[in-house]
Amino acid sequence: MTSAEGFQPIRRALISVFDKTGLAELAAGLHQAGVEIVSTGSTATRIAETGVPVKQVEDVTGFPEMLDGRVKTLHPRIHAGILADRGNQQHTETLEEYGIASFDLVVGNLYPFAETVASGAAEDEIIEKIDIGGPSMVRAAAKNHASVAVVVDPLRYGETVAAAQGQGFSLAARKRLAALAFAHTASYDTAVARWTAAEFGDEVDSADIPAPATLSRGRRLEFPPFAGLTLERVATLRYGENSHQPAALYAEHNGAPGLAQATVLHGKAMSYNNYVDADAAVRTAFDFDEPAVAIIKHANPCGAAVAETIEDAHRAAHACDPLSAFGGVIAANREVTAPMAATVAEIFTEVVVAPSFAPEALEILQQKKNIRLIQLVPEHSRDEVEYQQISGGMLLQASDSFQAPGDDPVRWSLAAGPAADNAQLDDLAFAWRAVRSVKSNAILLAKGQATVGIGMGQVNRLDSCRLAVQRANTLAGDGVDRACGSVAASDAFFPFADGLQSLITAGVTAVVQPGGSQRDAEVIAAAEEAGLTMYLTGARHFYH
Repeated sequence: MTSAEGFQPIRRALISVFDKTGLAELAAGLHQAGVEIVSTGSTATRIAETGVPVKQVEDVTGFPEMLDGRVKTLHPRIHAGILADRGNQQHTETLEEYGIASFDLVVGNLYPFAETVASGAAEDEIIEKIDIGGPSMVRAAAKNHASVAVVVDPLRYGETVAAAQGQGFSLAARKRLAALAFAHTASYDTAVARWTAAEFGDEVDSADIPAPATLSRGRRLEFPPFAGLTLERVATLRYGENSHQPAALYAEHNGAPGLAQATVLHGKAMSYNNYVDADAAVRTAFDFDEPAVAIIKHANPCGAAVAETIEDAHRAAHACDPLSAFGGVIAANREVTAPMAATVAEIFTEVVVAPSFAPEALEILQQKKNIRLIQLVPEHSRDEVEYQQISGGMLLQASDSFQAPGDDPVRWSLAAGPAADNAQLDDLAFAWRAVRSVKSNAILLAKGQATVGIGMGQVNRLDSCRLAVQRANTLAGDGVDRACGSVAASDAFFPFADGLQSLITAGVTAVVQPGGSQRDAEVIAAAEEAGLTMYLTGARHFYH
């Protein structure tokens, strides 16, 4: 009998779980509360091994589990016991007529479908992990939450035992559990739908896509007819981009783990803008194999560098634009060391994100009350496909990794001037990789494997060139002409020779750019006349 507050005592439970975490403790707690337990297959076997009495589903249905376990709980004696509306006299009479007992609690979690896909399993094995009875059982219990509690998370087993040993779950609690259950099955079904759509749905023929038409692992680019995301809220943020905009952080648990799964080790709670800038910083720093540091302000790099040590990389990145680095976000692709931490501690910094922090570095940085220290999960990566929201839908594209043939300096075409020496070529390769993280139009000046000037986000390339030179020569505050002797990378072609001419005038010695302009001949001629080394890549890296 349900109480006036909506509490429903738990007298009979159905348990069928793939993940056996906490199962023994759950079964023991329910048994101590006098709950009759009905279970299936391996779940029932595991419960019986603990000495807790358990009734097999086949003893309730009168049918054995069949078809290699594909059919277990799909039976009226199970689903009628879950779905019966106890406030409906006809339902009650039907249960009595057929001798069917009701369930007050259903505990279930599903086959590891997404994990099986991620493991690289064969199609037949993946299909066997498409759960049928589990989602049906969970959804039935969630639908009938007026009478039945449903639990899908082992972390809630403790409160489940407490409820069984007390008055049961309240109606409000059963509604919350039902919402979690529907989210659980929705996430599962989305993973199944995404996989089947990719495997069995329409593919984009690679012949219809301009090169490059493959993802970073060399697989053919596919856009299935269905694309879904299942996002779970992990934090409510103080506000969004501005104080009048509410905001929250959601994690996509079936995707590649990244910043959303990172751990905040110290400091104030992350803001919306902190996450945006930290993601841009990670994108930049982790694009390099060498120890690298990126400093980000308003989603654009204000400094990036590689070096033999992470502390040297940070010093070089900071030297590019100390003014903008104030209040910036730093990402390191190596463990933050004590020497790096000591330098960072002298500068007002909002966030430092890295794969790890040395104990001494943590001790130093934790003296700064508000600085956020973010540790990435070890297996963090970027999804191979990016989503961009537009009104009414989403745009999908392959992530801009170094998949184009022209990204390899070996494939560059020398269009003007003498071939670069080793130092120039190293700087050009660094600049070409780093410019991908700068918002278009983008011009990046580099020297000694570090940025010295960046022109970003301009509506024409001439202004980006002028800005890069200006920032190189003024923002370091040391009066040194750093543009002179640097190399430059342009994320897209020069539509006119005027932008290139401004770099030549500033003393830039070599340029790498995609080429492909109708005025390439004019641009190349200007480089040749100036004795400027120019390489063409044939690959563009816009970043809007």
